[in-house]
Amino acid sequence: MNVSEAVMTRRSIRAFKDTPVPLETLRRVMDTARWTPSGCNFQPWEATILAGAPLRALQDKMLVTPPQDPREYSWDDPEVIPQCLARLHGVGAAMYTAMGIGRGDAEARDDFMRSNFESFGAPAVLFCYFDRRMGPPQWSDVGMWLQTIMLLLRGEGLDSCPQEALSLHAKLIKEFLGVSDESHIFFCGIAIGYRDPDVPVNNFDREREPIDGNVRFDGF
Repeated sequence: MNVSEAVMTRRSIRAFKDTPVPLETLRRVMDTARWTPSGCNFQPWEATILAGAPLRALQDKMLVTPPQDPREYSWDDPEVIPQCLARLHGVGAAMYTAMGIGRGDAEARDDFMRSNFESFGAPAVLFCYFDRRMGPPQWSDVGMWLQTIMLLLRGEGLDSCPQEALSLHAKLIKEFLGVSDESHIFFCGIAIGYRDPDVPVNNFDREREPIDGNVRFDGF
């Protein structure tokens, strides 16, 4: 699989098969991802990858624990920008329609939200965190690292779903992993596994802004 194929076939998978992910595959992906660009070579990213009994134990704790207040950080502030809100509503409507969940079906929507905390049945989950002293440039570096990981996973025939929703249990996750809440911020999880191709939520059409909507070319 070339890079373009990896980019075009990567999508956020929300229904995984229970097929285990080989440790040697994950080690190969993570070893290659070390070469992600990093400003000043700070390499701010840190992570723990769980599978099996430890992953299930953490998920069980999240399922019975209310989300923390306040949040670890806010991810939805751009909702005040009309075009961002429209894009959010568009993908949400497509996803829930694919699952046959109506707008007024609060119980089904809550159940689907809870499935975030089980990472949609993924057999492995990467939990990403980093030092609180890191600023916006380093957050950007972490994002590049995570994107590199997700594309490398596609190259291995694997799938993923980045999960900012797991930050609703950031303190619980850090305590479970033995990471200091005082020194570190929890960023997100990445569900890792093999997609179930027959589940509608993995197949609905997504939209992206045409390049002329947010990219300018000059001098050519």
